[in-house]
Amino acid sequence: MAIRIRKVDLADSNTYADILERAKDDLSLTMEKAIPIIQSVKLHGDKAVKELTEKFDGISLDKMVWDPSEINTDSIPQELKEAFLKAKENIEAFHKHQVPQSWEEEIAGNKLGIRFTPMNSVTVYAPGGKALYPSSILMGAIPAKLAGVKNIQLATPPQHGGIPPILAYVAKISGIDKIITVGGAQAIAACAYGTETISKSEFIVGPGNPFVAAAKAYLAGSGVIGIESPAGPSEVLVIADDTANPEWVACDLLSQAEHGEDSVAILATNSRKLIEAVAKELELALSTRTKRKDMKQKAIDDNSFLLEFHTIEECIQFSNLYAPEHLEIITKNPREDFQKINSAGSVFLGSYSPVAMGDYISGTNHVLPTAGGASIHSSLGVYHFLKRITYQEITKTSLKSLYPHVKVMSESEGLDEEHGHSVYLRTLE
Repeated sequence: MAIRIRKVDLADSNTYADILERAKDDLSLTMEKAIPIIQSVKLHGDKAVKELTEKFDGISLDKMVWDPSEINTDSIPQELKEAFLKAKENIEAFHKHQVPQSWEEEIAGNKLGIRFTPMNSVTVYAPGGKALYPSSILMGAIPAKLAGVKNIQLATPPQHGGIPPILAYVAKISGIDKIITVGGAQAIAACAYGTETISKSEFIVGPGNPFVAAAKAYLAGSGVIGIESPAGPSEVLVIADDTANPEWVACDLLSQAEHGEDSVAILATNSRKLIEAVAKELELALSTRTKRKDMKQKAIDDNSFLLEFHTIEECIQFSNLYAPEHLEIITKNPREDFQKINSAGSVFLGSYSPVAMGDYISGTNHVLPTAGGASIHSSLGVYHFLKRITYQEITKTSLKSLYPHVKVMSESEGLDEEHGHSVYLRTLE
């Protein structure tokens, strides 16, 4: 098999409707299986967590909660430590600009304002199935620390042989207080409700498998926890013209495909020549770079496309409909084209801005909305960990001058007897 090549006519939705639907996880079936897990953890705490971990992970947990400083990290190469320290520096520098300031203004003679307060407790979830993602720890913990969150714990699936030193090292430099070696829906439930040994969190962030996504969605919908956004398969959309390097484009598509069999990689271009060249480069890369080959091949064959449009303008219009998690713009005028984009998780401009830079080191957050979620959600940031409290201090003079408006408004809503009267009483003084 090979990647599918398709001509797209924006005037005919039949040519792209199935692409817009893409590999969204239908969580309904997964949620049916996840809910009993969640309820078991809620009712039986640690006992349920240990039994479920042995059932799903084949690991018997003698200890579930660790201090990052307990784990020996001497075996980590110095250059790897330095790489994560540099990433931490860049991520902090970017996210510091997101910290909002409380403010107060006088409006109609009254003092009105907003005060920001941090969440009390947060869990950062880092997957541990097909690959370890210590970079996700930085992405979750750093904005939470900048927001002022005091209690941050990491939940990650248990590994045979204990906690990988690199996870412990990154947790430590990120300001993580505790590491919970539990994964899946049982981890989300344990951190949402709390158990005898696992602390309850108000907010849970981070990617995970469909059971993690289902548990987060269910518990958030039940009002038990807050989450950043529902998470699905990783995806990239590359908008490119004939100035793009086909080898680079092919590699960028494959960099998403190596996340998993359900990943989505799409090229949108006005150049048939580029499509043909990228198709050849994909075939060559898959035959020569064979690590995770079956995974990459399945993602490319089953979920990915090379799309031919009439113009780059049409590619941009399609992108706004698609609302990709990652968007690369490799065109003659990428910054100009970027101004026309209104829905994307994170955007990478120009030939030298592959998604991998944002995944690891540039400083932007790689926890992003997927499956079209970028049309209503944004990348993880400091603001996710803050509560916005509005307040007002009304003066006697202002209350009297505004009461006539309150009177007629409360009467129109049938609430004048108490709403309107509560203001009227104060005008008599």
